[in-house]
Amino acid sequence: MPYVPHTEDEVREMLSAIGVDSIDDLFAEISADMRPASFAVPDGLSEMEVLSKLEAMADRNATDRVSFLGAGFYDHYIPAAVDALTMRGEFYTAYTPYQPEASQGTLQAIFEYQTAVTRLLGMECANASVYDGGTALYEALMMAVRKTKRRRIVVSEALNPIYRVMLASYTSNLDIEFVTVPHKEGRTDIEGLKAAIDGETAAVLVQNPNFFGSINDFTEVFAAATAQKAVSVISSYPVLQSLLKTPGDMGADVAVAEGQSIGLPLSFGGPYLGIMTCTKKMVRQMPGRIVGRTVDGEDRTGYVLTLQAREQHIRRQKATSNICSNQSLCALRALVHLCALGEMGLKRAARISVERAHVCAERLTAIDGVDMLTKGAFGNEFAVTLPINAFDAIARLTERGYVPGFPLGRYYEGLENGLLVACTEKTSEEQIGIFAEMLKGALK
Repeated sequence: MPYVPHTEDEVREMLSAIGVDSIDDLFAEISADMRPASFAVPDGLSEMEVLSKLEAMADRNATDRVSFLGAGFYDHYIPAAVDALTMRGEFYTAYTPYQPEASQGTLQAIFEYQTAVTRLLGMECANASVYDGGTALYEALMMAVRKTKRRRIVVSEALNPIYRVMLASYTSNLDIEFVTVPHKEGRTDIEGLKAAIDGETAAVLVQNPNFFGSINDFTEVFAAATAQKAVSVISSYPVLQSLLKTPGDMGADVAVAEGQSIGLPLSFGGPYLGIMTCTKKMVRQMPGRIVGRTVDGEDRTGYVLTLQAREQHIRRQKATSNICSNQSLCALRALVHLCALGEMGLKRAARISVERAHVCAERLTAIDGVDMLTKGAFGNEFAVTLPINAFDAIARLTERGYVPGFPLGRYYEGLENGLLVACTEKTSEEQIGIFAEMLKGALK
């Protein structure tokens, strides 16, 4: 919709209707020190001039660098069909499906998305998404607090530190106690987690693969949580989940994930997709909305909103969430991506990503002074220690067009030389070879 400014006559007419003489009078209650010094709005430009200016600004972005950066967000290939289908007007402009009789297409798409992610994670129920992986983890935490009426949360330090910062921010004014179980050289401390769970624990939060790329089976941890009537929550990586033991098979009560890796470009940090799934016993605590399939009076298939405990529908203090339009378009992209690849295509992408990561690890650790931090099984991401500060190595290689990974020292004290490296199916062996040679030269 174009912006059409008001004429001076229209402004005077509106001020007269309000009962004030000027714009200044309209904002008189705002003290002078709280007002902007100026709006500094530049003169208007033509469409051609605006487009040229925006293109020039976009050209300043470095889009041709080879990236080995992961840390929860991954550059997987997105089939062209994802854009082609989700950019159709009926999907792209769809809003909240308040009227099911007029929103059957949107509701069916959401239902199919829910079906796909529950199968992927081995769970029983899914909602129609939340904002991102960190938000999903927070919502899972609150599900556990409501379910157990407890306030203590056991968290693995090997859980994505970006998510842990988000959890601390979201709960800063809540009566929540976090018990953080330290990692062991990048590995999740299984025994430490089991020992930390007690009769006051509301939930245990873990990640697979963990932030360092290490793969774990949390069946024993979740069994220990169940024995103490605590809720088991796991954050998963959707692409690798096609190869790994599912959260459902491990006994998780709630499984969440960042959906960016299935159909969403990196896009400077969003919009992304918070995948949320759970068991039936937890579904009443699920935030957002859940779409169900039913039949009408003539036995025709229909789709409806079966659960939406939002503040628009029930008393605010009893609402599980205030999420509204949420990420339904992003959820649709994830669904189209999964359907385009199919089970075998998703597994193939995961296998290639893992294979490339192992090739990369072998090449990097052949360099003098570079050692593996991630011990045992890992997926498409791993951590190494360098003989120099990781920030310095990143700066040197980034100047030459390669982003070597994520500096662990940003969040983990004592790991200033630690570098987290990720590969996907888009990472070629040639790029890995160049990366290894460039890193070798940078360490001299």
